[in-house]
Amino acid sequence: MRITRKLVGVGVLALMTGCSTLSSLNPFGSKDKSSEPAKLVELKGTMAVRTAWKLDLGKARGYQFSPAMAGNTVVVAGADGSIARVEAANGRPLWRIKAPSELTAGVGTDGNVIVVGAADGVLMAFDMDGKALWKTQLSSEILSAPAVGQGVVVARSIDNRIVGIDAATGQKKWTVQRTAPALTLRTAPGMAVYDKDVIIAQPAGKLGAFIMATGAPRWEFEVGTARGATELERVTDLGGGAAIFESDVCAVAYQGRVACYDVASGSPRWTRDLSSTVGVAVDQRFVFAADDKGALSAFNRDGGASAWKNDKLAFRGLSTPVSYGRAVAVGDYEGYIHFLSREDGTFLARAATDGSAISGTPLVAGSNLIFQTQNGTVTAIAVE
Repeated sequence: MRITRKLVGVGVLALMTGCSTLSSLNPFGSKDKSSEPAKLVELKGTMAVRTAWKLDLGKARGYQFSPAMAGNTVVVAGADGSIARVEAANGRPLWRIKAPSELTAGVGTDGNVIVVGAADGVLMAFDMDGKALWKTQLSSEILSAPAVGQGVVVARSIDNRIVGIDAATGQKKWTVQRTAPALTLRTAPGMAVYDKDVIIAQPAGKLGAFIMATGAPRWEFEVGTARGATELERVTDLGGGAAIFESDVCAVAYQGRVACYDVASGSPRWTRDLSSTVGVAVDQRFVFAADDKGALSAFNRDGGASAWKNDKLAFRGLSTPVSYGRAVAVGDYEGYIHFLSREDGTFLARAATDGSAISGTPLVAGSNLIFQTQNGTVTAIAVE
């Protein structure tokens, strides 16, 4: 994770990587041995998991790439320009191409078009066979995977400008400019399509719904509220994306809260204090959130009461969690995938990938859970 500072309109990157707390964000602060990653202990698993297939796609180079579903297939991308489409069940490749430039974000797809963010703020679209369709220049760098729906591609650049683009032609339909705070996390806030709206996580802890056809705002709320005396203490961003389940949309902010809202109206359901730089997972009963100290917590979806908390993965740089069956899974900075009981948070199983951090949002694809690492390995884990 990095922090971006705006100085006289110019983006300056403060290279503060691998941070978890405000003290670790502060370059003048002393190192705290208590924030060293927890060591893993031997685990006698009670749930069978296995690697169903793997695909080497090339390193992410510090960007976040997440796999995307398209029917019974998965589309993935990497920083070197690689884009591939494979069968979700067995990883059989359908095609693989190299985009004409390096990539910074992806993948967005609705099953009709594939969209990725490329170097220098260029948005690129391909058809489902990998043929180039169009490219459009945006105002600045693209870190978030585009959202696609209703014949519109929605993309957000790091200057907090949100653009709606015709998915067939690449022509801009609308632009919404939102104010960006002086100091923000350099993460990839997510977007999710719901009916005719797109739900967008933004800097300053804001979550908003916009009509895809016009860009008009439907609702907008602050999941995190800036507090503190310094700019660093007042950073409160949505580092991950919102998760939608039935009529709920839930999100979490850095130095803010985990909260759920009515997805149609934006009316708040409940909020709880929690700080995180990744997204949440939601299922029928629970909302799962990994905080910036490495604890994974479950909250009752109805009312937000705490169900359990597991802090045995402290400071291991946890990914956005994913719920599947009787387990919730989360990746860490060494590429391990940890499976915990949905009911009480006890460890059920562990799987290894390639030793590098899992930073994108995991994907449920049938009976497989799909993770992508910073070294570019896409791994499908079968839960049996």
